[in-house]
Amino acid sequence: MTQTTRINRDALTYLMNRESDYFSANHPRSARLAEQAREHLYGGVPMHWMADWSTPFPLFVSEAKGARFTDVDGNSYADFCLGDTGSMFGHSPDPVAKAVAWQSTRGYTTMLPSEDAIWVGRELAQRYGLPYWQVATTATDANRWALRWARAVTGRKTLLVFDGCYHGTVDETLVRLRDGKTVHRSGLVGQAQDLTTHSRVVEFNDLDALEAALSSEDVAAVLCEPAMTNIGMVLPDPGYHQRLRELTRKFGSLLIIDETHTISTGVGGYTRAHGLEPDIFVLGKPVAGGLPCSVFGVTADVARRMDAARKAGRDAEDHGHGHSGMGTTLSANAFSMHAMRANLESVMTEQAYRSMILLAESLAGQLREVIDRHQMPWSITQIGARIEFQFCANPPRTGREAEAAFDDDLEQCIHLYLLNRGIMITPFHNMMLVCPQTSQEDATRLAQGLDAFLTELNAEQG
Repeated sequence: MTQTTRINRDALTYLMNRESDYFSANHPRSARLAEQAREHLYGGVPMHWMADWSTPFPLFVSEAKGARFTDVDGNSYADFCLGDTGSMFGHSPDPVAKAVAWQSTRGYTTMLPSEDAIWVGRELAQRYGLPYWQVATTATDANRWALRWARAVTGRKTLLVFDGCYHGTVDETLVRLRDGKTVHRSGLVGQAQDLTTHSRVVEFNDLDALEAALSSEDVAAVLCEPAMTNIGMVLPDPGYHQRLRELTRKFGSLLIIDETHTISTGVGGYTRAHGLEPDIFVLGKPVAGGLPCSVFGVTADVARRMDAARKAGRDAEDHGHGHSGMGTTLSANAFSMHAMRANLESVMTEQAYRSMILLAESLAGQLREVIDRHQMPWSITQIGARIEFQFCANPPRTGREAEAAFDDDLEQCIHLYLLNRGIMITPFHNMMLVCPQTSQEDATRLAQGLDAFLTELNAEQG
């Protein structure tokens, strides 16, 4: 049961209707484009989830730069969504834009490596601590390939994930925990295979359940974010990761750390900041400055076992060429590699992280003041440059607790209210990112926007 039940639902409905009318009146061109888009785009958008925002129709973007974007009606916004981490260091960072322009006349994709790949591999190894790397196109791809390698080198089939996890659209992760059983995630369409056959789910921060799930010694890998980020942010208990690492080693399972969102922690991610020791490390979204690209790194031991698995596969092949089941033609294309080099070298820097985290701390403090002033039973969680407010008095410890704090109507109204005042936060939950170009003024405006919303909501209740 949500802890926002004292919200006056009639007042909330009034505000949502008023804000929807205001949005419609101030976005006539987006409205026309949305109508045109429905002719040939399913749902009127290139991907169906783009229509799931709080707006009455999709908001069409004209351009984006740094911490701001402009819509087709000329409205400007402070962007705290930043492509849901894809543009975590700002839209079109100058070093990446220059790298893309330079590469544009020198070939896009050849299925062959360039010298950029050597520089990138060395930098990734130094930054994240694993010696060997591969490049994919999305974090979903990287997680999928990491899982395939884990199964190949362990000889096991089962994957263990945490309830409410997010690892892109890897089939085996689209499961939940219900009444102690692993089940398919609700809303999943077109699923042909029973995912529960080779997937197992436990609650985050539940060490007893984790040990019990691993003790059967059939788990190829545990795939986890260091802190959960997509069901509401859930931080690990003190000592949790140390015990997770001990248990995976004890029972022979690999540990895959997916830092696609928690890379907001610092230049070496949550892994380096907290001394984690993954067997495989996955990173997507922001690694190439917003271009489609992802990477995964492996330890020397895993690389040795990968070699053995490939040799065994070749020896077993009695005709033609085998296929690893991994790889896409556009992986590691020239654009992505050159952009990733520029991004790692000049954008994802220690200095950038320092400024982002300082501003995020300031924003988190301002939001706490607003929440306290209105006596709302809400909490704030921060992971480096990433902040979220949740509709529960204490930060959740599990995916189930985070989900129990959901209030979709309240969330949607807050998001639309802020958007109508030139501030965008991430849809689907109350997450915000700051980038190097985010200003203190915009952070203050965000906090003031939430303050104004709660003031109006309380006034309507009165």
